[in-house]
Amino acid sequence: MSDLPKIGNMAPAFTLYNQDGKKVSLKDYKGKKNVLLYFYPKAMTPGCTNQACGIRDYKSEYKKAQTVVLAVSPDSVERLARFTEKQDLNFDLLSDENHKIALKYGSWGRKKFMGKEYDGILRQSFIIGKDGKLKEIFTKVKTKTHHEDMLDYIKENL
Repeated sequence: MSDLPKIGNMAPAFTLYNQDGKKVSLKDYKGKKNVLLYFYPKAMTPGCTNQACGIRDYKSEYKKAQTVVLAVSPDSVERLARFTEKQDLNFDLLSDENHKIALKYGSWGRKKFMGKEYDGILRQSFIIGKDGKLKEIFTKVKTKTHHEDMLDYIKENL
């Protein structure tokens, strides 16, 4: 597992393809919007669907808080497109198939599931301010309340 980036430092830069095959870069939002960047293991699984639909339903609240949501997984662009269509998602899902960005953010590491250990995406969220600096890291995320928990933090601290 790689180390988490440091709060207060510039957030690690990235450019990834979204569900439409368009490039999305963190720098696109610098000086304009806060960013909620979250890593999730796999599109169209129950927990990830709960998490994504919560964000979808809170789109206007995030907009009021001047925050854009970017969700990163190791899924292909094609799978992300299907997930977006199936769940009517209204924010960018980013494809990190080689998990390079997950590594930069300390969101790739050892996991345990049903007694087996393997390497995979760690479900974590990062709040990045308009200045491009990392404001907070959440390493324990609840899929059912993620949208509310992150929004509460943003409203209270940014």
